[in-house]
Amino acid sequence: MIKKKNKKPVMLIILDGFGEGKKYPGNAVWKAKTPYIDFLRKNYPTTLLQASGQAAGLPKGVMGASEPGHVTLGAGRIVWQPLEEIDRAIQNGSFFKKKELTHALAEVKKKKSNLHLIGMISDSGVHSQLDHLFALLELAKKKKVKNVYIHAITDGRDVEEKSAAGFLDKIQRKIKKLGIGEITTIIGRYYAMDRDTNWNRTKKAYNLLTKSEGKEFGNYSEALKDFYKHEPKETCTDYYLKPVVLQKKSIQDKDVVIFYNFRSDRARQLTSAFVDKNFKSFKRKKIKTHFVCMGPYSKKAPVVFPAPKIKNNLAEVLSRKGVKQLRIAETEKYAHVTFFFNSQIEKPWPGEDRILIPSPKVPSYAKKPEMSAHKVTKRVLKEIDRNFYDVIILNFANPDLVGHSGSLKAAIKACEVMNQCVEKIVKKVLNKDGQVILTADHGNAEEMIYYGTKEICPAHNTNPVLCTVISEKIKKIKKGKTLGLKNIAPTLLDLAGIKKPKEMTGESLTLRK
Repeated sequence: MIKKKNKKPVMLIILDGFGEGKKYPGNAVWKAKTPYIDFLRKNYPTTLLQASGQAAGLPKGVMGASEPGHVTLGAGRIVWQPLEEIDRAIQNGSFFKKKELTHALAEVKKKKSNLHLIGMISDSGVHSQLDHLFALLELAKKKKVKNVYIHAITDGRDVEEKSAAGFLDKIQRKIKKLGIGEITTIIGRYYAMDRDTNWNRTKKAYNLLTKSEGKEFGNYSEALKDFYKHEPKETCTDYYLKPVVLQKKSIQDKDVVIFYNFRSDRARQLTSAFVDKNFKSFKRKKIKTHFVCMGPYSKKAPVVFPAPKIKNNLAEVLSRKGVKQLRIAETEKYAHVTFFFNSQIEKPWPGEDRILIPSPKVPSYAKKPEMSAHKVTKRVLKEIDRNFYDVIILNFANPDLVGHSGSLKAAIKACEVMNQCVEKIVKKVLNKDGQVILTADHGNAEEMIYYGTKEICPAHNTNPVLCTVISEKIKKIKKGKTLGLKNIAPTLLDLAGIKKPKEMTGESLTLRK
């Protein structure tokens, strides 16, 4: 029997939400016992990378996130994100001339129907921005649309856990100022923005929107007060807010719906229930609407701000060179190492394989901080032993998803589990004379408590991330404040012996003699 030639894989391990922050009691990354990751950082060249703001294609000072992080990692250049693009469009007035929007509002008037605005009410800039809702209200007033109903999705994750009232107050003030719009329903993003195929959650959101199924209240203050009073402590945040009906103004046939979230991963499921004719994930009330997506999360509805076309990203370059590449992650981050990493292109490139490991079905990952990390590790070790792939890209979701739970204890455990998994994988790759880039996409777990307070911080932040190049061939890498996530793809190509394309503005981190 002919023995298969031993591959020397180049691997990128993304520790999602594992940032570099101040050493203080709320830093789960610092408090966790991670001896192997500490060993790697001390014995292999390590540098800091910027992972927020303009380094991730976001407005200056805006915290990093998984979507822009992975887009930047895979593109090897700064790709301006929808948040920045939409903000600029509002400022220069082009937003109000977008044909997808003006046509939608014309449909409302033509059919004498209703306009429904769905989206997360937050100023985090991760999935949505409150100013975008306000711009839509201004456009509706300008176009003299009468019936405008707002279906609010509460955050509690990328902002303070109980901050919904403040955002609803801002919306109410805007409504009063413009003389247009009504807040009709409210629901937490746990239900309306699931991305882990928990269709029972999506169903609750869909039924709230289309059948007014939810607990009825006279105003949102009463609704929030009731929820905070009766909900168990571990789920007593805006993230888990159960369906609330303020007015029975459900979505009906001929109505126009604009989903104003710009990020796609958490908008897909709810959108598919409205626009997919062959939808079978749950039994639903079929409604014929004119549905508009703010970002590129469906091919079956108009998109106001489509994804930019990126030429020669990492996936394309590897494919054209005949490189066998593997993407692996659990469900929660699968879209990030595939769709987002590939510049928001769903279809794999030739030679690109994908493995999805299901995430555990729990209401909060604080209950299971290991998530599916051990299963991901077991599978990737098996794939390394196959000697089939030249490049492997893996995401560990634990620091980010458990960090969002707000449980410091669980986040510490998550980091420790990840350390164990990283050790097994890196040792396996090094035994095959391979090379590893160990980095993150943004910070989270290193800032679990707001500085100077005892208040839980469930959100991302603007901290940099560490990058370690684990290779017996590389002894030094670059350092400096201008380095960012855009440097990762060129570095991986360098380790693989492939020339960086001119479209990649990032440079390799390696310093060769």
